[in-house]
Amino acid sequence: MTAMDRAKPFCIAKREVWEAYKQVKANRGAAGVDGQSIEDFDRDLGKNLYRIWNRMSSGSYFPPPVRRVDIPKGDTGGTRPLGIPTVSDRIAQMVVKRHLEPILEPVFHRNSYGYRPGKSAHDALVKARQRCWEHDWVLDLDIKSFFDEIDWDLLMRAVRRHTDCPWVLLYLERWLRAPVSMPNGDLVGRESGTPQGAVVSPVLANLFLHYAFDLWMQREYPTIPFERYADDAICHCANEAQALELRQALEQRFSECRLRLHPEKTKIVYCKDANRPGEYPERSFDFLGYTFRSRSAVGRNQKRFASFIPAVSDKAAKRMRLEVRRWRMHLRTDLELDEIARWTRPFLSGWVRYYGRFYPSKLREGLRTIDAFIVRWVSRKYKRFRGHTLAAWDWLRSLKRRNPAMFAHWTLGRAAG
Repeated sequence: MTAMDRAKPFCIAKREVWEAYKQVKANRGAAGVDGQSIEDFDRDLGKNLYRIWNRMSSGSYFPPPVRRVDIPKGDTGGTRPLGIPTVSDRIAQMVVKRHLEPILEPVFHRNSYGYRPGKSAHDALVKARQRCWEHDWVLDLDIKSFFDEIDWDLLMRAVRRHTDCPWVLLYLERWLRAPVSMPNGDLVGRESGTPQGAVVSPVLANLFLHYAFDLWMQREYPTIPFERYADDAICHCANEAQALELRQALEQRFSECRLRLHPEKTKIVYCKDANRPGEYPERSFDFLGYTFRSRSAVGRNQKRFASFIPAVSDKAAKRMRLEVRRWRMHLRTDLELDEIARWTRPFLSGWVRYYGRFYPSKLREGLRTIDAFIVRWVSRKYKRFRGHTLAAWDWLRSLKRRNPAMFAHWTLGRAAG
């Protein structure tokens, strides 16, 4: 450590800024309000990183406004606001996240799965499936505008229970109060919440719900298991009366924490299957892009029966189909099919890895539209297939037999024809 380093009011190692930069670069992401991309930042890397370290160490770092981007939300026609920090601000936030995460990780509840090292959405889904088999009822929770309504005083009180590091507390409060740059250029101040899209938001959201929900459930309802992924949570109840009681208690609990349950989207669900044939209004729920409901399954004796299991949700399948249509693949007759396969592989491989984990036949059905676009492509590219749709489908089936891994969704099984 140099004399200049010792003269700084805050002791932040330059190595921490470098490690934070490497993580931000690996995550990529869009430019913030300054329009600077990762590539732009890299053009004067040493100077840019030194500026971040110097300002953070001296206490003079002030975050720029967060660029707001509205992304489509499901098939409701609504949008979800994202806050996009600048590259420099993402690096500064990563420095704080790297300090907080090792402190908070050992504290977090085992049933909290979101944005945590060594845990995944698939882990939460596996546990949810198992518990749906063991419990007849589910309380599906939806916290209304959670990221926008987190109370700053309660959040910072939770942070201070785990750290008294002055620069961490200083910069967290500055980030919470950073204004939002709207699409029209207006700057809007905030009085609550932490932007979705900010590097430090997931760990702060987990900490807030650790106290607002996880520990409260453990203390007040220790026999009711749950899975929580960020603000998405489901609770497994023995009967309808218990689910109703829990819902009422959680409405009160979240009100105390200055949050609200969404009155329409929060619902009580009956886990209907072969052994639970009751008829109730709600018999399915969505969790992490999957729909849990009664489906046909094959038992160990190779006989079919009704089981309460997850498969890709209709909303997720619709989003994938809309994305495929935006590609306008059938018009790309300037490309060969193997070029189209390489171009689409990152998308299809990601969908298959995530949504093909449970009940892959449902995903296969949802991605049939890709095969239809391939048939339209070959019919436009080659004269011999024009007006001969059945022949084009025969060609596609033959291609799949010869090259079954050409498109990632073909690995799910039969889709053509």
